Amino acid sequence: MGATLRDTLVYLVDLGVLVFFHELGHYLAARSQGVAVEVFSIGFGPALLSWRAKSGTVWKISALPLGGYVKMQGWGEPAPADGQPVAPGSFSATSLRSKALIVAAGPAANLLLAFVLFAGLFMSVGQMSVQPVFSSILKNSPAAVAGFQPGDRVLRIGSAKIGNFTQMQKLILARPDAVLDFTFARQGKTIERAVKLGDVRMDGKKFGRLGVEGAQVSFTRLSPPAALAAAAREVWQDTVGVLTMLYNLVVHHQGLQNLAGPLGIAQITGRVAAMGFASVVSLVALLSVNLGLVNLIPIPILDGGHLMFYGIEAIYGRPLPSRAQDVGLRFGVLVILSLFFVTTFNDLSRLGAVSWVMKLFG
Repeated sequence: MGATLRDTLVYLVDLGVLVFFHELGHYLAARSQGVAVEVFSIGFGPALLSWRAKSGTVWKISALPLGGYVKMQGWGEPAPADGQPVAPGSFSATSLRSKALIVAAGPAANLLLAFVLFAGLFMSVGQMSVQPVFSSILKNSPAAVAGFQPGDRVLRIGSAKIGNFTQMQKLILARPDAVLDFTFARQGKTIERAVKLGDVRMDGKKFGRLGVEGAQVSFTRLSPPAALAAAAREVWQDTVGVLTMLYNLVVHHQGLQNLAGPLGIAQITGRVAAMGFASVVSLVALLSVNLGLVNLIPIPILDGGHLMFYGIEAIYGRPLPSRAQDVGLRFGVLVILSLFFVTTFNDLSRLGAVSWVMKLFG
């Protein structure tokens, strides 16, 4: 019960941090462009706590912790026609450039948050690296057949020196069914052994398989310049990974079954929380990258959809007709709801609820 409460609290705090910084990006950009912000809310529904700032903005923490929003004056209203009075601080009356800046600031804030978290983590705790040490050997796996044991440390594969578990994974995944020469250390002795890899298919592709797990981690503290550079690389690598996943999902229809929704993310957060503070911070940074990039997808209702509308307006010199925008927004809502149901089904399947229901009804 205590662990469940801890995991729930960590999940809510993580989600709140991500939403707060996303909406803070919109808020600060709006204020910088002279747009009045009426409400800044973390969550939806009835307010649990609220207060009015001197700027006139009502800050709220609401009952449903599934997101948040910034309500700007004039948001969703058509731009005033020539000659009509312009309300001071209205979003609809500001320039197209300012509108795009305000909308893009939310995803940008998430990417910046990830960079700051990674940099701070690398300077304080250190950059985490999983050591190339086998913590467990899967039964009947190629590693078991080759005689590997828990505690074995891989030193080289062929001529490649192995410094961490990720390097080893990349070499193995790229060589399905290959025979590789492993050099490893066991109880102070160096051993060489030729190992026949297996294979596994994921999303229609064939990858190499050894059948080991690694859980021995180390942290290396970095100087501020090195930490900033490493954080930039980490954000870039995570960005490439997310964009590749989205490309495969849209173009090749691969990976839909791997998508996780709120239940799945909560489950992952619970597991990570048990690993310590540094792991939680790393997860928040990774989720922040995901949130920022997903919001840039050009689906109406997301930030990317609004940017798409502004791009069309910039090209043609006039906004899309309100009817077309309404249809686009309805389509966007339908897409988001569909993804919600798919990810929830995936989450329940991983938890065993779907198979339980199927057995219940025969």
